[in-house]
Amino acid sequence: MGSAAHLSPAGVLDALLDDLRNTPAMRAKQAIQHPARALSLSPTRGRDSLYALPGDDTAAIRCGEHYQLLAIEGMLPEFVAAAPWFAGWSAVMANVSDITAMGGRATAVVNAYWHHDTQAANEVLAGIRAACTAYGLILAGGHTSQSPGNPAALAVAITGIANRLLSTLHVAPGQVLAMAVDLDGRWHADTPYWKAFENVPGERLRSKLDVLPRLAEAGLLHAAKDISNAGLLGTLLMLLEPTGCGAELDLDALPRPGDGELSRWLQAFPSYGFLLTLDETAWTEVQAAFAFQGLSCARIGRIDASARVWVRLADEQAEFWNLASTPFTGFVHPQSSNEEH
Repeated sequence: MGSAAHLSPAGVLDALLDDLRNTPAMRAKQAIQHPARALSLSPTRGRDSLYALPGDDTAAIRCGEHYQLLAIEGMLPEFVAAAPWFAGWSAVMANVSDITAMGGRATAVVNAYWHHDTQAANEVLAGIRAACTAYGLILAGGHTSQSPGNPAALAVAITGIANRLLSTLHVAPGQVLAMAVDLDGRWHADTPYWKAFENVPGERLRSKLDVLPRLAEAGLLHAAKDISNAGLLGTLLMLLEPTGCGAELDLDALPRPGDGELSRWLQAFPSYGFLLTLDETAWTEVQAAFAFQGLSCARIGRIDASARVWVRLADEQAEFWNLASTPFTGFVHPQSSNEEH
């Protein structure tokens, strides 16, 4: 937490939030504003057209009574070089989480990788294959380039199906903000990755993921967002920004592991972690569904119309972000939150 650890209690929250606003991952998400400006996000489009545009964890294209979901993940080259097997696995795992956050079930992936080292390239592919087996996916091929002058680069694309869609476009004032996470895991070395998949049978991984689409199909969730490398607060901004909503967040309510020091946990990229929005009347049933699978789900705040994120910690309260004055990714659909879905 940097200098915050040496401050009086009254200054801890402000210092913590200052640190979190300026992480490399948060700055990287703000760089998305450039491609966002290049895309047409006209509020006059129909709801189904908006689902197909950036702003959610995947694109969603209506196909009859269901939605076809499509997403892609690119891995950082230094990650691919340092941990090729884990990079391969993570590329699939992150994609599966994105499909799940939309209320969907993943079906197949394709990959594209470049490498200069045959053994390392084989490890990348082994990680991809292992994850596909665990998550029950078809590995449908892709693009391979192995040559002495190549960088270590990897991207994996995924497709899936949602019968009833979860979307950031469904976020609205008054909804409960919740966090669902698998705390039965451990840190990956000194990185922000919280791994809750090692030595877990594929059937268990799949049954834990299936909680979200089942709740979506029951009409018990409005939106979900996979907690990504921008951490909990960056993910919350991406959940809120498309509709211009705000939120109050209680850090004392967060489910976290015993060794989850707060600053580190707020920057964590968990293998299973989602922010959710839902109606007050759905809370008991939603929490019970996650608990049945051994997952932690806690109410951590409430959605409002302020376009601001306010954070509480013990007796302190501070503003983390004002989306009205400072865009995050730039994907905004301000007229969509009150439409039927």
